[in-house]
Amino acid sequence: MARTKAPDFEAQREQILDLAAAAFAATSYPSTSMADLAAACGTSKARLYHYYESKEAILFDLLDRYTRQLMLIVTEVEAESARRGLGDRQTFGHLLRAFLTEYETSQTRHIALINDVKFLAEEQRDQILKRERDVVTAFSRLLRLAYPDRVTHENQTALTMTVFGMINWTFTWLKPGGKLSYAQFAEMVINLLEGGLTPRVPGSAD
Repeated sequence: MARTKAPDFEAQREQILDLAAAAFAATSYPSTSMADLAAACGTSKARLYHYYESKEAILFDLLDRYTRQLMLIVTEVEAESARRGLGDRQTFGHLLRAFLTEYETSQTRHIALINDVKFLAEEQRDQILKRERDVVTAFSRLLRLAYPDRVTHENQTALTMTVFGMINWTFTWLKPGGKLSYAQFAEMVINLLEGGLTPRVPGSAD
């Protein structure tokens, strides 16, 4: 007879994923054992196995939920922008703010996405990488809509990766609660996209 799930089963799984992501970021995925994860969760290996059958299952669920969340952000931003009648540039600014809001609380999950996908089984790895590509494609599409005069078919990929390069590595230097907040940094990125670093002189050529 299957063991009955506790009412807080999903909440417990989320807590395990948070603690596992922190452990993977601190000591690397290969160096972290189920015993280490159980210790980090303050429980026994036997109880941890009640929630996940293996360390690999934990990693997959962690990355599956995180990439789903990133895709959901894109969908929700587009829906809200349409509802509010926002323009394309406003929509892309809203997207940047939403991504950085997520990154502020998902630093260790983001590290796992960057570093640990390669440790998944092939089918699971392909699934995560496909969703990651879907996120990039949607992000790129909204960037081109926002700046159609500057983002062309020829430079779209390069400019998309440039913008991602500005925000995707914040976990290495931008700390929650620091002097520069994630919200402030989002406005810096938006202002940089809108006007560059050098103020334009009225009447001068672009």
